[in-house]
Amino acid sequence: MANILVVGSMNMDIVTQVERHPVPGETIQGRETGFFIGGKGANQAVAAARSGASVAMAGGLGSDSFGRDIRKKLAEDRIDLGLVAEKPAATGVALIAIDKAGENNIILSAGANGAYGEKDVDGLHLSGYDAILLQNEISPAASRRMLDRAEEASIPVFMNPAPIAGFDRADLSKISFLIVNEIEAEELSGIRIDGIGKARQAGKQLLEAVPHLVITLGGKGSLYMDRAGTEIETPAFAVHVVDTTAAGDTFIGAFAATYLAGAELAESLRYATAASALAVSAAGAQSSIPPEEQVRAFLENEESAAG
Repeated sequence: MANILVVGSMNMDIVTQVERHPVPGETIQGRETGFFIGGKGANQAVAAARSGASVAMAGGLGSDSFGRDIRKKLAEDRIDLGLVAEKPAATGVALIAIDKAGENNIILSAGANGAYGEKDVDGLHLSGYDAILLQNEISPAASRRMLDRAEEASIPVFMNPAPIAGFDRADLSKISFLIVNEIEAEELSGIRIDGIGKARQAGKQLLEAVPHLVITLGGKGSLYMDRAGTEIETPAFAVHVVDTTAAGDTFIGAFAATYLAGAELAESLRYATAASALAVSAAGAQSSIPPEEQVRAFLENEESAAG
């Protein structure tokens, strides 16, 4: 079992279903609205825990009802919340609109996530963790300090630097596993990705800064590359897309949990791809993240159908 520390955001996602996304200045009618526990940090923590890892969560929550709801839900997945700091700010909120194709637009209000700072990171005891999962939804200063502390403690960091705005490319050298989608890879590399060839080209550039890289390509699957010259293309599974909100976070948490537990690299990537496919097949963020037994059953069915 992998022992993982997730340092990152926790939000209440307020999700509205729409026929299409509005253009600037336009008001449209939504079909229905739901409240879901989310935040990239919390999503990755849940995905890792449901894939068999022992997970501790660090970050900031408010003392409001959203904060209490988030604590309750994360505890149900046996996530250690002893490192979560209560902040004098509202709990983070994500306003999400999802169109009929399952694509989303998201507005983040950081709240307590933004109040989680360097001093909070300095108070974390890092001994005993196999890896740290990090994103970019807490304050940039806290993220940078976490990278520095992980480097000092020789703990590998799996990072998805999203939202990419505000991320300092100079910090790439402190990341062991960089996991990005096409848009983030384009932003970091400056290379327009319109297929696997361009993804490979962008990957080669990014490997000058990081030792391991995964570029997720949506319906085209993912590309893994490392400095040793290993390249693994993992195809996506064909599923009906309902909501893509937590797809990337599910991939990262599932991949880290299985890889750190000793699974072969290709197996971990395939498992993470299956977990992500199941996540987009259901509504919500954490509510859509599948447990390990569901992912294993899905993979067995895919193998039987292929054989």
